[in-house]
Amino acid sequence: MFKSTRPLARAGRRFVLAGAVALTATLALAAPAAAHAEVEADRPQALAENVTLSFVSEAESASAGFSELRVVLPEGIAPSDVTLEEAPKGWKLKATSDGYTVAGPALKTGVDAEHKIKVRQLPDAKEIAFKTVETYSDGEVSRWIELPGGSERSEQPAPLLKLEAAAPGAKPASPSPSESPSDGAVPSPTPSATESDVAAAGSDTKASEEEDSSSTGLIIGGIVVALLALGGGAWWLLKRRSTSSPS
Repeated sequence: MFKSTRPLARAGRRFVLAGAVALTATLALAAPAAAHAEVEADRPQALAENVTLSFVSEAESASAGFSELRVVLPEGIAPSDVTLEEAPKGWKLKATSDGYTVAGPALKTGVDAEHKIKVRQLPDAKEIAFKTVETYSDGEVSRWIELPGGSERSEQPAPLLKLEAAAPGAKPASPSPSESPSDGAVPSPTPSATESDVAAAGSDTKASEEEDSSSTGLIIGGIVVALLALGGGAWWLLKRRSTSSPS
């Protein structure tokens, strides 16, 4: 008597479906952590004056809190054009050659770092980026400095602020007089994020991407081999059952 092979076919489809689910879960686990540094403005418009910028750095360390943030200002905003409006308790702002640092007593583990600055005038641009280097109390450094460009999504993008077109008749303000930063204004965290952190971040990011790509490739390869083996086994069982059954 002929026996149906449909149960085996359904079992084979279940094997393939289970493999696809496993592959999706594996890829999700291989994705990078979704921590970010972001910026917003109360008046996101080119050439707007006395604009308040709000920055948020999401905590991603499981063992330490933020102790310093270093921000590189975009072209058109001078360090002397920036004043601190809000920051964690005890944190102070110190101007650098290309931006500023805001630092103080370490925050609790898992607490996001938020601060606000007032900018004398925004530049005449469509968007501006604020490269940010975050330092934790245990010395860990996180660099959000990648600029938009190309078709690939940045792994650690710099905080980006999109600007509306300048108001009719708006003009760049005259340059403000340069000010010498006070060396004693802020206790320097140890170790602190220096300018070399930003310069070296490109090679660090590239190496990290290569490692992530290699490990992800090995995982996907293993899943594909497993799926092929499952599919082949199901086909062999169906074939054997079909040929062994009387016609």
